[in-house]
Amino acid sequence: MSLLVVGLSHRSAPVSVLERASLAAEAQTKLLQDTLAAEPATEAAVLATCNRIELYADVDKFHAGVAELSTLLAQHSGVGLDELTPYLYVHYEDRAVHHLFSVACGLDSMVVGEGQILGQIKDALALGQELHTAGRLLNDLFQQALRVGKRAHSETGIDRAGQSLVTFGLEQLADGAEVTEWAAGKRALVIGAGSMSSLAAATLARAGVEEIAVANRTRARADRLVEILGQAGVPTARAVEMARVTDELTRADIVVSCTGATGLVLSAEAVADALGVDFDSAAQAPTAPAVPAPDELDQHAAWVENGSAAAAQDRAVRRVVPRPAGTGPARIHLLDLAMPRDIDGAAHRVAGVRLVDIESLAEASADAPMAADVDQVRTIVADEVAAFGAAQRAAHITPTVVALRTMAADVVAGEIARLDGRLPDLDEKQRAEITQTVRRVVDKLLHAPTVRVKQLASEPGGAGYADALRELFDLDPQTVAAVSRADLNDPNRGRS
Repeated sequence: MSLLVVGLSHRSAPVSVLERASLAAEAQTKLLQDTLAAEPATEAAVLATCNRIELYADVDKFHAGVAELSTLLAQHSGVGLDELTPYLYVHYEDRAVHHLFSVACGLDSMVVGEGQILGQIKDALALGQELHTAGRLLNDLFQQALRVGKRAHSETGIDRAGQSLVTFGLEQLADGAEVTEWAAGKRALVIGAGSMSSLAAATLARAGVEEIAVANRTRARADRLVEILGQAGVPTARAVEMARVTDELTRADIVVSCTGATGLVLSAEAVADALGVDFDSAAQAPTAPAVPAPDELDQHAAWVENGSAAAAQDRAVRRVVPRPAGTGPARIHLLDLAMPRDIDGAAHRVAGVRLVDIESLAEASADAPMAADVDQVRTIVADEVAAFGAAQRAAHITPTVVALRTMAADVVAGEIARLDGRLPDLDEKQRAEITQTVRRVVDKLLHAPTVRVKQLASEPGGAGYADALRELFDLDPQTVAAVSRADLNDPNRGRS
């Protein structure tokens, strides 16, 4: 195993860099294809979310792999390598496994303990499988990461350490009040109908808003989300055209936006016009254009019916983003969950506006206290990393052991055939008894060394035992490779 991950996240890079480096679906596909075409990599997977971009690969050379993966990330993100390099982190072998397992458990999330990352890891694996860039190592790794994340959420109270970004963002908008009390009776506008937007709509529905309008570039998806909201008991849910978003601003008390738009969805001037106040356009801060992202409504529609387990548990105490001075009481609350941003950051200077975005959420969660359950999750991660490493090392030697037993079986078959030529008068019963006796002798001779070599190979530093076994018994490398391919092509392999 030579697992390498190169990436950047909210922990290593400012939001402005993450915005520029975000990868559209097409860019992710091309990145995976180019990574596999690169000499050091034999497998590849990309985990791209609103606050992290990570490229995983099975490489045969560490330094060449780091250089190649870093260069590819820079090429496909559009951020120059010199500018990107200071924000990149590198993890190798067991440390890379530890990193992904920690990510899957929500330990590395902007809001510790959030569970949405599991869906994103599942999507990353699915893309690698679809493009055939994820082979034995990455299939095993990502499948196990999903199991570790589910175990952490089911066996511990990690959900109490944090919530989804949606819930956390609404708490910031509520400015210290209970979200259910703050949202009751309000009118909401949700822009987008993808995973985060549908989750936001579901959360607002549970919080008791009076009305939800959904705007999306594909009207059918907006209609689908409205239908789900209606089934969940939202008093008034309706779909609107994207062209009517500025008109809807005049009615909305809460706006949540998370789209894959190619530019800003809401400008500061549009927000100011909706409130009937003046805004100096010359004072606007420059913003980066957005990058398209795929909708994932189907994966998250269940939030509407089932709700989030985290919402029913105790919440971590978090610092609330202070209201910008001089803006007065908020008349409209804006939550921008897109990366890059949907809403012009300058809108926070409009009188009567409270804006919370990914950057302010990162700032608010930076000093959030850890729940006691986090230590328990860290223990789970450490145990699972050790178990995964042992399993991979044991799996590495299995084809060699199978090849050894195959060779032994061929030797037995050859000797029995020779015996038939020397003793042609043996009856079937005698021949069967002799054959079984010889096989038992061979099996007993091989049993102890093959069991022991598997045990030794599963320990740290045990990778060399497979080479030693092949050398001692002069095993055909092609036979070993054939066993490996057969194992990899097993249709039942990796199913959870």
